[in-house]
Parts: sequence; structure tokens; C-alpha cells
Amino acid sequence: MTEAIQVADHATTPNPQLILNAADLVHFEALAEGIMRRHPTLADRFFEEIGRAQIVEDQQMPGDVVGIGSKVTYRDETTGQEKSVTLVYPEDADITRSQVSVITALGVALLGLREGTSFYWDTRRENQRCMLTIL
Repeated sequence: MTEAIQVADHATTPNPQLILNAADLVHFEALAEGIMRRHPTLADRFFEEIGRAQIVEDQQMPGDVVGIGSKVTYRDETTGQEKSVTLVYPEDADITRSQVSVITALGVALLGLREGTSFYWDTRRENQRCMLTIL
């Protein structure tokens, strides 16, 4: 059974469990603070996700959880299309190489989720909503 979250209006949909690596926590908080002026909504979302996450030590981090450096394949359940990205820190982001920054809407949405989790994603194009599943 998969869990679902809604990225844009997440208060109405159950949130799946998030797991974050304790070694990354300080860096995540600093990144969220750093984007507060330019993207307050995204920063608030990032802080919210950090606040509700289970924090574990590196050696306890499950292998199927999305973290920094994870290559993630997800499927758009509407179109059936699959896409793979690697979640990285902002300084390593390069969309031409499918390296997505953790401080983008997609990066925040993917961080800490487990394989098999589904979530709603509101696209920028025509305000469409789709469901994505982490494969």
C-alpha cells in the first residue's frame, strides 16, 4: 500500500513518514533559512518537512529512502511516464544532468520519502495535478 501527500495543499491529505539523515540536518536548516526571503513558501514547506521527519543516524538510514545523492526514479501515474533524477545540494544542481536541488519544490517533495510512496504534485504548467510514485 502506498502513502500519498499533496505538495501544494498538503493539509488535506495524509503525510507519509519522512526519514532524514542526522548528518544532513544542520545543512538542510541552513538552506531553508537561506531561501526564506526569495521563496518563503518553499522555505516554510522545507521547515515543515524537516520538523515532521524522523531523524536517524547515518548507519540507521534505510537504503530505500530518498536523501542527498539518491538517484530517484518516479512515475507520473496520469501519463505513465517515468523520470530519473539525482537529489543534490544546490551547488551541485544541474538540470541538464538530471541533478535536482534539494531546495526546489520537487527536491523538497522527494526528500525523505521511501520507495513505493506516492504523492500529489501540482505542476507549474496550467496548474495541473498529477500523482507521482517513487519507484
